[in-house]
Amino acid sequence: MLDKPTDLSRYDAVWRAAERYMRARKNDVHIPLSFAWAQKLLAEYPEADRDVCSLAILLHDIGWYAIDMEDIIEKGFSGPNMLQSDVRYLHEAEGVRMATEVLEDTGWEAAVIAQVCEIIDGHDTRPDPRHLNDRIVRDADKLWRFSVTGVSVACDWFKTTPHGYADRLEKQKTQLETEAGVRMATETLAETRKALMLHVI
Repeated sequence: MLDKPTDLSRYDAVWRAAERYMRARKNDVHIPLSFAWAQKLLAEYPEADRDVCSLAILLHDIGWYAIDMEDIIEKGFSGPNMLQSDVRYLHEAEGVRMATEVLEDTGWEAAVIAQVCEIIDGHDTRPDPRHLNDRIVRDADKLWRFSVTGVSVACDWFKTTPHGYADRLEKQKTQLETEAGVRMATETLAETRKALMLHVI
């Protein structure tokens, strides 16, 4: 468990190296918020590997940088099989390539890089998680959606209203991989509904 916030400074060089890839698809909002969710989950699952989970969530979506935004929305966020779309696989493959470069450039050892890239490669498209680190990253990737910010951003991606997207999330919260993730999603969505007056509009 973290003793103080400065413990996270070990990742600062990675943040700086990856920042140029975070302008795509609101990742400069999504990734920091997901990183914070990962830290909350890691506090509940201390047996997980903090470095692997933190680095994987920080870098998991940088591959979207290599894909046109219109293709991201039209091909990656619509249709019944959107999680199996070509752009989903492409962003994972590009993410592995970019993450490898970033982590090598910032001095991380090969064993850590391999574990991080294993998670990135398939974090959206692989049906089932492989281990606890994978489960934590997958939940952290989703949990931001349940917040006010997540609903505000994602309702536009999915061409619906905040209320419509919140209703969609009610069905999706049971798909989270950890008990803590399900609990956090349930609590956060209730707070979001209240903040956005979704009981009224």
